[in-house]
Amino acid sequence: MFPTPPADLPPDPVAEIPPPPPSHMKVLSAAALATMLAALSMLGPFSIDAYLPAFPNIQASLHATPLEVQQSLTFYMLAFAGMVLWHGALSDAFGRRNVILVSLVMFAIGTLGCAAAHTVHYLWVFRIMQGVSAGAGVVVGRAIIRDLYEDAAAARLLSLVTMIFSIAPAIAPILGGWIVTLFDWRAIFLSLLAYSVLLFLYCYRRLPETLPPHKRQPFNPRYLARNYGEIMRSPLFHLKSGVVALNFAGLFVYITAAPVFLPQHLGLGPSQFGWLFVPTVGGIFLGALAANRIAGKMTFSRQIGIGFCFLLSASIFNVLYHAFLPPSLPWSVLAMPFYTFGMSLVAPGATLLAMDLFPHIRGTVASCQSFAVTLLGALVAGVISPFLSHSVLWLAAGQLAFSASALVLWLTSRYYRSMLLRHPGR
Repeated sequence: MFPTPPADLPPDPVAEIPPPPPSHMKVLSAAALATMLAALSMLGPFSIDAYLPAFPNIQASLHATPLEVQQSLTFYMLAFAGMVLWHGALSDAFGRRNVILVSLVMFAIGTLGCAAAHTVHYLWVFRIMQGVSAGAGVVVGRAIIRDLYEDAAAARLLSLVTMIFSIAPAIAPILGGWIVTLFDWRAIFLSLLAYSVLLFLYCYRRLPETLPPHKRQPFNPRYLARNYGEIMRSPLFHLKSGVVALNFAGLFVYITAAPVFLPQHLGLGPSQFGWLFVPTVGGIFLGALAANRIAGKMTFSRQIGIGFCFLLSASIFNVLYHAFLPPSLPWSVLAMPFYTFGMSLVAPGATLLAMDLFPHIRGTVASCQSFAVTLLGALVAGVISPFLSHSVLWLAAGQLAFSASALVLWLTSRYYRSMLLRHPGR
């Protein structure tokens, strides 16, 4: 028996013809909008990747243990995960633009606090403040895209955002390594503060409101509980969101293990983190470019299937190499661009398919999606990555486990949906 939550099936596309974009949206081209949303999304990777090379310096400066410095990342991720669950609901109620501007102000305050922290405990507090605010751009940006575009057009814009956004994970650790070498770890946060202030000014002048007042949802406990309950009771939502979250976890286990993986296993210094991040982000960029080019030319299912071929092939190669040979360059990072290429092929389709389950509360759905990704990321950063990072083979095996689990969820979602279509009344 397969119970049928009414929101599990997308609406009739003919009955849901969207109105034309509001006139003020004509001021921004698709490329300009993608650049703005990508710049907002960059706050997350800049907040994580830029300070990874500075861990030893932070440890020495604040007289902290390695675990205490590592926990500054864990607390950030937990705060990020907890708040992204609400960014979308807030934007559904108060508008997309207002939520983004307020979040940028809060992020700037938290970043200044990190730069001024004199103990690791103060660093934890202000990292939490960063985490609470950094996710608004990712969550609300997806809702803005879906406010304005449908199907292939939305997939193309989402992949374009990913292409531009992918610059951040590539340059953040490299810039962080240079800054900590030339100046001090506090200069990393001061640079991030300058970026957030400039971004606020840009968004204040150019970011339009894409959710008119008559389409906003009430912000009250009963209504929110009903919306979140509707989403959380949907098996298809969990399956499709889990696909994106698990694939990202397969990448994030390497990102968070970088302070151990690169110096200890590969003998690299703080300014050489590009060995991992450049090929990794190159794969993200090329995968997003491919997704952009093929949007509308094949079904999401086929695109996702091709993406999983890359994901699993890269993961299996990584495990086999490290099962028989010691870590070395470039072989220990060779699989990463192929893994992230596949991840970028899978993500747009899986993301949009999940959002289309609940077209009337897309902001809230985007929040729940980001919550799943970030909560798993926090678990990876705080528990799984420290447990696996003592061995490169274990890291590779962890990545394979995540990508294989994502494939299982994707196949299960297709089977479950086919059952709903065959037995709509059961």
